[in-house]
Amino acid sequence: MLPRNLTLLCSVLVISFACYVIHQRTRTAMMVGEALEMIDRFYVEPVDRRTLLTSAMAGMTSTLDQHSEYIPPVSYQAFQDTIHQEFAGIGIYVDQPVENEPVRVITPLVGSPALHAGLMPGDAILEVDHEYVGDLDIRSVSERLRGPIATTVELLVQRGDEKVKLSVMRDTIQLESVIGDHRDENNDWVFRLRQQPDIVYVRMTSFGDKTVSELRNVLSRLMPKSDVSGVVLDLRGNGGGLLHAAVEVCDMFLSSGKIVSTKTRGGVVEDEVSATAGTLVPPRMPVAILIDEHSASASEIVAAALQDHGRATIVGTRSYGKGTVQNILPLEYGRSALRLTVAKYYRPSDKNIHRGIDDTEEDVWGVSPDPGMNVKVSEEDLRQLARFWEEASYPSLKNRDLADAQLKLVDPDREVEPAADEGASEPQKESSEPEQPSAENETTSENDDSEVEQPRAKSAWDLDAPLRTAVKAIQSENGAVSRATAA
Repeated sequence: MLPRNLTLLCSVLVISFACYVIHQRTRTAMMVGEALEMIDRFYVEPVDRRTLLTSAMAGMTSTLDQHSEYIPPVSYQAFQDTIHQEFAGIGIYVDQPVENEPVRVITPLVGSPALHAGLMPGDAILEVDHEYVGDLDIRSVSERLRGPIATTVELLVQRGDEKVKLSVMRDTIQLESVIGDHRDENNDWVFRLRQQPDIVYVRMTSFGDKTVSELRNVLSRLMPKSDVSGVVLDLRGNGGGLLHAAVEVCDMFLSSGKIVSTKTRGGVVEDEVSATAGTLVPPRMPVAILIDEHSASASEIVAAALQDHGRATIVGTRSYGKGTVQNILPLEYGRSALRLTVAKYYRPSDKNIHRGIDDTEEDVWGVSPDPGMNVKVSEEDLRQLARFWEEASYPSLKNRDLADAQLKLVDPDREVEPAADEGASEPQKESSEPEQPSAENETTSENDDSEVEQPRAKSAWDLDAPLRTAVKAIQSENGAVSRATAA
């Protein structure tokens, strides 16, 4: 009889506790609902209940860490577009050189709906769906260009002295997260350095759904080549992304050992991920990774793992220091979401790289370059580099002559450089986010008229000291291997 009574007692306790938890949650929900109702009924001005709810959610998450937030419906789709590396739009690069003046087209993407509809570089967008947008900012204009796939957007653009009407059918626009040094005549990325063609150069702008397959395609194509002597992985400006993408990137370089571990509340180890047998990059192939103060999260996982295993030379400046993991928890049946910090991640050496709110420059956080590899670019050089990198990310529509015409339309004062086969080097690529959609899902660039433009150097290579240092590190490693083999 005693065991039966004990079982009954335990059942009663479990049910009572569950009822208590439900009661507490109900009380909390009732209190929030009651407050919303009172504001709606008694506040001196009319209020929008959705705005109140958004503010309440934002207020709750503001008491958490800086990486936890409420993502309202208006922003959630753009957030998903960034992760999935695609969006529904017309496919153009735009900028707005002067505030409150029309947004201009820099260039349509090759094969995009905008190109097929006849949109031209230099076109100033005056109307979207018969609504004047000439005084709106880039974000507002780009939001109006978005819409469901296979729907039409009506544009009125200023082209020279005439106004042109265009109908553009929206389609899926694919976003690259793995880009190269420069483009060839077919607008394909070249993943070799122009100045050092024996070195593979890969710039990763984010860690999204397609990043792993993009990188695997590049490395699978180039690693078997006998003339490849090293790899530069450029993670500068890469703010992170998907944890599993970072792990799979590490696995292309490592054949064994821990890559990363995550710990939840109380320091409980939630997961520990190790490399699998075999690599995509040969074990003896020298690798250098470029980082800066904007390299964060997934970027730091890759840099830290390869550094701890002695697989790569880390060059640049100390990284951002974001050692936490966020989960996206959908709300309202997927219309909005909570971005919530749920764990901390630890590098193979079991160190957490997170920079705490009270940490100083003297504290240990982030990923630091290897000894002798701390190389910083001056602000002036960085401004000039950004111009080169941005221009290099724009594909030409067909050939160099047309590309020059595009750039002259966008920037009439720009001196067009001679073509590469005339002896001049074209600008290199690399930008913190040249291929990423802004929150409004059209690639944008906004200029600051207050700055005086500095004279431009001959090439990005001349300005990019970290990249040149990475190349020297690879050459030095190759030299050491050659001497060891000869001995």
